Amino acid sequence: MRDCSIQLTNHPGDLARVAQALGRRGVNIKALAGLSVGGTALVRILPDDIVVARSALEAASIRFTESEVHLVLLENKAGLLADVTNRLGESGINLEAVYITGVADDLVELAIVSDNPKKAKKILEEF
Repeated sequence: MRDCSIQLTNHPGDLARVAQALGRRGVNIKALAGLSVGGTALVRILPDDIVVARSALEAASIRFTESEVHLVLLENKAGLLADVTNRLGESGINLEAVYITGVADDLVELAIVSDNPKKAKKILEEF
């Protein structure tokens, strides 16, 4: 699974332009995380179809980068995120993004992007 990271200028309508480009091509957004700091904003989008999303963003001249995403399903209880991130950190894995993709009953699904996807995948499979 892959996500798209898009740097925006933090002006009104920036995210709408991205959403419209994806929507015109029928791309559903499974998860989204965004943050603005100063005059820039960063949005990470987990599309349901990365191939079509890539094509839609390119057609709209929206610059983006792609990253490998690993999904992990965790119990929704205190300290579990600390356990996961501690294990990754102890293994020398730097996190580039973490966002929630779903919550159901007592479970939380996280999308994790790291600087070492192969190593992260192995560790995350233990949870």
